[in-house]
Amino acid sequence: MKRIAIIVAAGLLGFGVAQAQNQEQPASSMSELLQQIQRGQARDSEEARQREAEFAQRRNEQQQLLNRARAQREQLEAESSRLENLFASNQEEIATARAALDERLGALKELFGVLQTVTGDTQGRFRSSLTNIQYPDRTQFLSELGAKMAGASSLASIEDIERLWFELQREITESGRNVRFPAEITLANGEQLNTEVARVGVFNIVYEDGYLTYSSESGAISELQRQPDEARYTGSTADMIDTEDGMVGFGLDVTRGSILALLVESPTIGEQVNQGGIVGYSIIALGIIGLLIAIWRWIALTLAARKVSAQLKSDRASSDNPLGRVLAAYESNRNADTETIELKLSEAALKEMPGLTKGLLFIKVVSVVAPLMGLLGTVTGMIKTFQVITLYGAGDPKMMAGGISQALVTTVLGLVVAIPMVLIHTVVSGQSRKIINIISSQSAGIVAEHSERRG
Repeated sequence: MKRIAIIVAAGLLGFGVAQAQNQEQPASSMSELLQQIQRGQARDSEEARQREAEFAQRRNEQQQLLNRARAQREQLEAESSRLENLFASNQEEIATARAALDERLGALKELFGVLQTVTGDTQGRFRSSLTNIQYPDRTQFLSELGAKMAGASSLASIEDIERLWFELQREITESGRNVRFPAEITLANGEQLNTEVARVGVFNIVYEDGYLTYSSESGAISELQRQPDEARYTGSTADMIDTEDGMVGFGLDVTRGSILALLVESPTIGEQVNQGGIVGYSIIALGIIGLLIAIWRWIALTLAARKVSAQLKSDRASSDNPLGRVLAAYESNRNADTETIELKLSEAALKEMPGLTKGLLFIKVVSVVAPLMGLLGTVTGMIKTFQVITLYGAGDPKMMAGGISQALVTTVLGLVVAIPMVLIHTVVSGQSRKIINIISSQSAGIVAEHSERRG
């Protein structure tokens, strides 16, 4: 009974599984349950056979792919061997052909070597030449000829050699000509201008307002950032543009622009003064003040000297000049004794002294202080120079240029202010002493004459 119960339980379990998978109707008897179990086993067997068939089919396909890949590999290996043999054969043919070429060239090989060298040198020279502005197509020809000669795959033709000779001959001819032609230039402020330019041989290129520079890298023509200071140089560029024939005075830079390029880097007077810093500006301000005072005093003393000279020729004392005011003091005390007259004249003369010597001391002080301030700037600049040397060493002179410039510029400014101030002080003080001597001599003469009349 137990065995029967186990069989029935297994049958029921199998029936439940079959029912879940196949969604069949529940069995109403043991015979139907047995049939459903048989149908499920048959179906499972059919699915297993299908899977086995699919696996076998796929295995066959994989085998076919593998066989196909092996066949392709063998084919590629055979092709590689063929190409290697062909490459080796070509190498041998190339070596044989080169040997035959060298043998047939003979002395021409040296000729083509020289031609290659000349082509390379010519290409470099033409690239930076001013004539390249007018003949830019020759650069491409030289590049192609140089590539042809360097590749050794072809030889230069007679036409190529003649063209190279022609370009060399044209460069020689153009180097001695002055040519005018229209071109687009870049001004110093960045603006583009279409104007007529003049090429002076292979040395300079100019337009009406000044010198131009040519960039071989970009092929652009631009105005110099700074033109020569002297008008005779910039004026000659306008003459070069305007003249039709004949001789023209022109400032030629035989270094082909090197001197003009250095001109841009050289500082102007304003930049040099700016290098002096605060000390330099203080010296200039002091010099301007001293100069204004000196001019003022020179004009005033000149007018006073003229009035004194006019007073010497007049019999009446005038109050518009120092001598007249001294003589007026004598006229107002004519009846006094000699000592009183002397004292009154001395008093009047002393009153005139401040007006005659006003500003002279300041001018003298400026002439003394200016070089001392220049020395102060020199010391300050040297201190900065030594500080730079301490921090960065003495390997780069440009690092020390600022301190050295301040040291030298302030010294120059101090001397430039002091030397004229000394000369001006001498002139103005001489004018003042001249008037004072006239007043002193006239006062002494008046006292002597009054003493004689009293005696």
